[in-house]
Amino acid sequence: MTEQAEQYPFIPMDPSLGGASLLPYLPISLAFGEQTLSVSGLLDTAASVNVLPYEVGLQLGAVWEEQTTAVQLTGNLARQEARVLVVTGTVAKFAPVRLAFAWSRNTEVPVILGQVNFFLEFDVCFFRSRPLFEVKPKQP
Repeated sequence: MTEQAEQYPFIPMDPSLGGASLLPYLPISLAFGEQTLSVSGLLDTAASVNVLPYEVGLQLGAVWEEQTTAVQLTGNLARQEARVLVVTGTVAKFAPVRLAFAWSRNTEVPVILGQVNFFLEFDVCFFRSRPLFEVKPKQP
């Protein structure tokens, strides 16, 4: 049985810019250990990895010193130290999935959902002209 896609609107970041400021932010629940946190993640098809800001990792109960696998970020975040943090992510009514994040020391970056591994777990279709997007789990 194929699950139906969930639809979400693009979110305006700066009302003075109108449609030019619309971005695809997805509500997602992240869990690590006993902690669960609802966040909005920016769907970024150009991001090679998922990125988690430092404060969000702390709110999930992660301890920086206990995450020993380093990961090198690129682009604007290339100078930021990052470590791998694997959490459970839940989108809408879909089954939870394991998501690997580059947990960054940066506090200014949003939660970024990138190619590894958000887009490996979910199919996403953007309808920018409408402005909405659809998300559903990958098909087996």
